[in-house]
Amino acid sequence: MKLILDHFPNLNKKQIEQLSKLKAIYENWNQKINVISRKDIDNINLRHVLHSMSIAKFIKFKKQTKILDLGTGGGFPGIPLAILFPDCNFILVDSVKKKITVVENVVKELKLNNVISYCSRVEELDLKFDFLVTRAVAKMPKIINWSRGKFNLESNNEIKNGVIALKGGDINEELLSINNSTILPIEEILDNQYFINKKIVYVPI
Repeated sequence: MKLILDHFPNLNKKQIEQLSKLKAIYENWNQKINVISRKDIDNINLRHVLHSMSIAKFIKFKKQTKILDLGTGGGFPGIPLAILFPDCNFILVDSVKKKITVVENVVKELKLNNVISYCSRVEELDLKFDFLVTRAVAKMPKIINWSRGKFNLESNNEIKNGVIALKGGDINEELLSINNSTILPIEEILDNQYFINKKIVYVPI
């Protein structure tokens, strides 16, 4: 937890409590349904929790913002963000049933009442949202294509509604066809070597 508190010193008691429980909950569920690699589970606070929370250094979501987590896997970045923004609504989506089973149970154990989850593909869902967050699911043009027509037209945050993706490595090629992206190297906002070459990519819709 020290790693998280070093970067997010203003968390309240409830948030600290919820974030502190994550490692044990995921270790328990990972024995039943493997959603996180062994190497990553040992470093879950750095590689999953803090990585997810980096989005909160880029944007402070306003109350009632609707955020869809595409290809959430075991619940990242959606669950850590839902803990950070309890007044926002999170929709966690994955097409793999066992992953959503884990998500549903983590949400239940943490008593997160601002999260709903669906086992589905995003293009098949009949719902609207303000932001789509995602982590290493697909290349940006695909993500934008899948979510076309699903964004709320009215933007209530400091930045326009759109896609916020956690990306690694060389992303120049996948952004060639997108001329309005913003790229933020995570190492500029989180002081840890793990985040070298990792980026937040924002594309307004």
